[in-house]
Amino acid sequence: MSIPFSRALNARLALATPALHRASAHLWRPDGDLTRRYLRYLWAMHALTTASVPLLECAAAACARLDDPWAPSLAAYFTEHAKEERGHDAWLLADLVAAGEPVGPERPLAPPLVVELAGAQYYRIAHRHPAALLGYLTVLEGQAPSPVLAGALAARTGLPAAAFRTVRDHAHLDTEHLAEVERQLDRLPLTSDQQTEVAVSALHTAGILARLFHQLAADTGGQR
Repeated sequence: MSIPFSRALNARLALATPALHRASAHLWRPDGDLTRRYLRYLWAMHALTTASVPLLECAAAACARLDDPWAPSLAAYFTEHAKEERGHDAWLLADLVAAGEPVGPERPLAPPLVVELAGAQYYRIAHRHPAALLGYLTVLEGQAPSPVLAGALAARTGLPAAAFRTVRDHAHLDTEHLAEVERQLDRLPLTSDQQTEVAVSALHTAGILARLFHQLAADTGGQR
């Protein structure tokens, strides 16, 4: 009896998880200018989240062009997930405002690693297979903040609780979303090649995300 694909994928991702955890710990370390690092994180996540709904809609549209009999079901999942993600970019802007950060009509330049994260998925959707986006989602939804992170950051930075809504709410939302992604992975009759596309997408995403966290963790230079 074969093991569920979600378990096999997580076993492969276990190779990348330690580096990702180290990068996250480096970002949230209590020393240095934690407030500035948090604000950089919010801006970077806003840039990434802005791409979430368009990516999901792009993947849903690509599914409609496939011959796979299960493609409509995957398209429906992407469409529903897009509805759930809609408006989360506004949460991040509200967090920035609550933190006292100037938020005008012009946004700071998106970090190149954020562009790489989202851009790689557009390539995979258009030129490989839209199911590859499931690998990306597995990694991002698998990085749910600790339930205590928002409180710890508020205590260490002195910023108001209203500045941490996204971190606080995603502590449980991401866990729920990850469970749904894994149900899709286990339900879909993906071929071996399609499973490889998902796995490569996931590992690529984990590597870029770790690099992004390290970049945001720097107390000199970096984004905004």
